[in-house]
Amino acid sequence: MQEEVKSAKFVISNTDVKKCPTDGFPEYAFIGRSNVGKSSLINTLTQVNGLAKTSSTPGKTLCINHFLVNEEWYIVDLPGYGYAKCSKDAREKIRKIIEGYILNRQAMTLLFVLVDSRHSPQKIDTEFMAWLGENGVPFSIIFTKADKLGKTKLDANINSYRRKLLEEWEELPPMFVTSSENKTGRAELLKYIFDINKSIKTEK
Repeated sequence: MQEEVKSAKFVISNTDVKKCPTDGFPEYAFIGRSNVGKSSLINTLTQVNGLAKTSSTPGKTLCINHFLVNEEWYIVDLPGYGYAKCSKDAREKIRKIIEGYILNRQAMTLLFVLVDSRHSPQKIDTEFMAWLGENGVPFSIIFTKADKLGKTKLDANINSYRRKLLEEWEELPPMFVTSSENKTGRAELLKYIFDINKSIKTEK
């Protein structure tokens, strides 16, 4: 039987990793450049419209947002990076929030890095992934907005990313192709998360 999201609710929003929930549930954090479709993907995964606030203005998520799923694990919505129209001070504040969570949050089981499938490899994304590698942070890549491209162009862009990453990496992280419009990749992504949760329970 396919496991499913039965409940999802907003729990807390803050800018300090020390104020995150203390229940020890596994956390799956989502991050990407501003306007990559992060909120839409979270809403698609949970099937709760408006759970994560979507905005036409990039850079709106400025906090660490926790959403409790099935009363046993969290989706964590992190601020987007690389929004050029922020002030230097605002960008630095966002960087500290992101790094504070990623480097210090023991409950973070996995980080999902969202990449817009419509574009060729962007330096800001590959540099961020390199930083994750340097700090030993486990992550997977989610390609978003797959419905905006034909299959040939989509495959070409993803293969371009693979080649670019293999210039620096010996082994590629798991990759998922998604669309919030038609729910492409939703089942695969949830199965991946549920399988990790099962393995965590088995280890305890």
